[in-house]
Amino acid sequence: MARIELHELAHSYKPRPQGQEDYALKRMHHVWEDGKAYALLGPSGCGKSTMLNIISGLLAPSEGQVLFDGEDVTRRRPEQRNIAQVFQFPVIYDTMTVYDNLAFPLRNRRVAESEVHARVTEVAEMLEVGDLLRRRGVGLTADQKQKISMGRGLVRADVAAILLDEPLTVIDPHLKFLIRRKLKQIHERYNHTMVYVTHDQVEALTFADEVVVFHEGVAVQMGSPQDLFEAPAHTFVGYFIGSPGMNVLPCELEGGHAVAGDLRVPLDNAVIGAARQRQAQKLELGIRPEFVQLSHKPAPGAVAGRVQQVDDLGNFAIVAVQVGEQRLFVKIPEHQTVHSEAVYLGFPPHWTRLYADDWLVQA
Repeated sequence: MARIELHELAHSYKPRPQGQEDYALKRMHHVWEDGKAYALLGPSGCGKSTMLNIISGLLAPSEGQVLFDGEDVTRRRPEQRNIAQVFQFPVIYDTMTVYDNLAFPLRNRRVAESEVHARVTEVAEMLEVGDLLRRRGVGLTADQKQKISMGRGLVRADVAAILLDEPLTVIDPHLKFLIRRKLKQIHERYNHTMVYVTHDQVEALTFADEVVVFHEGVAVQMGSPQDLFEAPAHTFVGYFIGSPGMNVLPCELEGGHAVAGDLRVPLDNAVIGAARQRQAQKLELGIRPEFVQLSHKPAPGAVAGRVQQVDDLGNFAIVAVQVGEQRLFVKIPEHQTVHSEAVYLGFPPHWTRLYADDWLVQA
C-alpha cells in the first residue's frame, strides 16, 4: 500500500504542445493517502484513463512526477511499481482453470504454494467464485470472467495500489451493485490504496472515500461524495453529479443580493466581495433540485413560476417549472402534491451557490 503523490503533473499526446488545448491532462498536484479508496469520475475523453495509466506506468507523463511514498517512480515500468491493475474488459487465460488464473500473479513471484492456496481460496470466497475454481476460463460468462480478472488484482497482499479501469462495464446491471459492494468490503478489510475509474456517478459515490471529478483534462474537484453534492466547486460538477443536476441561472449582483430575473437571493457580504474581486465574465446562481422549496402560496423572497411537467418516481417526484426564460427542476417528496400550474419557488440562501466563470465563489 502506498501514498501516491502527483507532483505538478501534466500530459500531452502531442510531441510539442503549444497551449493548454494540446494537453489531455492539465497541470495538477494531488496527494492520495495510503489505504483510502478513490474514484476518478467524468465523461469519456476527460482524462481519467490517461491519469490511471500514468499512475500504473503504462504511460510516461509529459511533465511532473509520480511519487509512491515519497519515492519518484515516474520513469519506472509497471512491473517495478508493485501495482495491480484491472482493466475494462476481463484479462484471463482461457486455457487455465480459475484456480490457476488466480494463482498466476503469486506463482510468477515465486510465492510458496501453501500461501498461494490460502490467498486463492480467500479471494475466491470473497468474490463468491469458490465453486468455479476447477473450471477453465473458456467456459465462463463475461461477468464471471471479470470477477476472476478482479481477483487476479486482489490476490496479492503486498501491492502498493490497486487500479481499476471501469471494471464493471461488462457486468449485467443487476450484478453491478453486488460486485461493487463486495469491492467495498474487500477495501475495508485490507485497506489497499484503490483508484477506481468510472463515468458512472453511482459507482463512484458509493465506492470511494473521495472522488476526483475530471472535466476536459482538469481535475475540477476532489472531495467526499457529500462535498461534491452540497458544494460543487465547478458548475460541471453540479451538472454531472445528481439526477437531475444542479439548476444554474445567469445572475447579476445588486447590493447584497444575486438577482436572476425576478429572483433575489441574499448572499454573504464576503462572498459578494470575493465575486467582485474576480471581475468575472459571467456570474451564475446554482442550487440543487433537492433544496429548492416549492409551494402554492407566495412567500418572502420566492419567485412565481408555472409547472410544465411532473415525473412521479414513486418515493419522490421531479417537477419542471418555467420561471421567466429559465426552466428549473425541483425534487419533492412523495407526500407533497402539485395541484395547480401556478407555484412559487424559494431559494434558501445556505443552499444557494454563486459561481464566477464556472468556479464556486467562497468567502
